[in-house]
Amino acid sequence: PSFASEAAAADKPIAVQMYTLRNAGALDRQLKIVHDAGVQAVELAPSKDVSALELKQLLDTYSIKVVSSHVLMADLRSNLDGVVAFNQSIGNTTLVVPYPDEKNLPPHTPDWTALGQELGSIAKQLRDKGMRLAYHNHNFELADVDGKTGLERLLEVAGPDLQIELDLAWVARAGLDPVAMLGKLRGHVFAVHAKDNAPQGQGEDEGGFAAIGQGVLDWPAILPAAQAAGVRWYIIEHDQPRDPAKVIQTGADYLHEHLPAAQSSSEQQ
Repeated sequence: PSFASEAAAADKPIAVQMYTLRNAGALDRQLKIVHDAGVQAVELAPSKDVSALELKQLLDTYSIKVVSSHVLMADLRSNLDGVVAFNQSIGNTTLVVPYPDEKNLPPHTPDWTALGQELGSIAKQLRDKGMRLAYHNHNFELADVDGKTGLERLLEVAGPDLQIELDLAWVARAGLDPVAMLGKLRGHVFAVHAKDNAPQGQGEDEGGFAAIGQGVLDWPAILPAAQAAGVRWYIIEHDQPRDPAKVIQTGADYLHEHLPAAQSSSEQQ
């Protein structure tokens, strides 16, 4: 991008979830796609294929920072210090659990109390190390549990140290209103996964997902609600993109046009 484009991008709290680019070639090419889309931040997907040194060098090459990393529950349980060291060495301070362990995944009924207690404990340990923990939802966490969603129950048990990364497309797929959910979770949503759902019967080869602004989600209502909820990052994601570079460019263009500039970089961290 031109210097002017890079300056504009720096003012917008936009990132790309690297899972979107898993089939787009080597890591160098993936980061170039992010850079060329005018985005200067990423969220990492779980991977053991790259060293911290190699990753940091590539990030620096493309002037990209890491704002969060998806980390499996198994790794948090078995190697918390190693996970922290890796992420601190690349300048990242936020870890996100992308989904729970097998016993808390469908078809099993999640034990929200036990999971919340464990996540709350890990979040406190990470806080003491200068890091933050968040949880990313799919649709099963949004099923009703005695008048509240499982996600709300999870947050109640975990306590204030746990943040939420709200996946807006999955909220809609659960039959709920993303705007209303953002309101319920106000003050607890570190980031949103900014992705769209295709109209019914369309995009079936892409899992029914769509590029941001090309689907059925009401972004003119969602974006102000996200800002009011305290969202710090809008992370572009698509689970099954046919053309990852195009999906990211389309999403970045939409968010650059419709998001207000961030007030300060410190508020995004």
